[in-house]
Amino acid sequence: MIEIRNVTFSYSGVKALNDISISIDAGEAVAFIGPNGSGKSTLMKLLNGIIFPDSGTYRFDGDEITERSMRDPGFSKLFHKRMGFVFQNPDVQLFCPSVYDEIAFGPRQMGLSEKETAARVSDVMGLLGVESLADRPPYHLSGGEKRKVAIACSLVLNPEVLALDEPMNGLDPKSKRFLRELLINLRGSNKTLLYSTHDFEYIEGVFERAVVFSSDHAVIRDDCFERVINDRDFLYRQNII
Repeated sequence: MIEIRNVTFSYSGVKALNDISISIDAGEAVAFIGPNGSGKSTLMKLLNGIIFPDSGTYRFDGDEITERSMRDPGFSKLFHKRMGFVFQNPDVQLFCPSVYDEIAFGPRQMGLSEKETAARVSDVMGLLGVESLADRPPYHLSGGEKRKVAIACSLVLNPEVLALDEPMNGLDPKSKRFLRELLINLRGSNKTLLYSTHDFEYIEGVFERAVVFSSDHAVIRDDCFERVINDRDFLYRQNII
């Protein structure tokens, strides 16, 4: 489903991705691991069509994702329906006056009727346990509540792929356990999960594969998740633990 080939990307001349090549099949659960600043968040943005390679190619289900292709409203709308993204900082993602409107924003943009939108919003609020927050302004929520609403905003479109960038940052243990259970449930529904993290405690048993980034922004290992996180010497040498 996802094909990254020899992708390089720089911010104002400073390299953030260094000749990255990754293939991900539909239904896989893949964790991106690496020290801070290694390129995990940059790759997440590229996968979601927010930024584009300086060189190399990114194909999603056979279609090349480029700045030009994403300027096509029909193509962009279909892509964002299939690919959901949860930003590392939920404040970047939340901007509507109420939680209900926030979650309903995507379906409304996709042209769904208010009846269908209401049904989807109700279902996903129930899944995330945020029904009581429907009328609250997002900026008045706690960090954990904001994270749940941000995830709901992505899941309401029922994407085939869900990408989460450091979703456990700033969460308390109860919220982390809730997110772990949600990820396990999503795996059971055959969604493709992409997840960047350096917090392993709450995701053991969720992901089958780990792609490891080095501090020089290259992929240095692509292996079974359990083998990677149990290789403490390797993780220590890479400044991941």
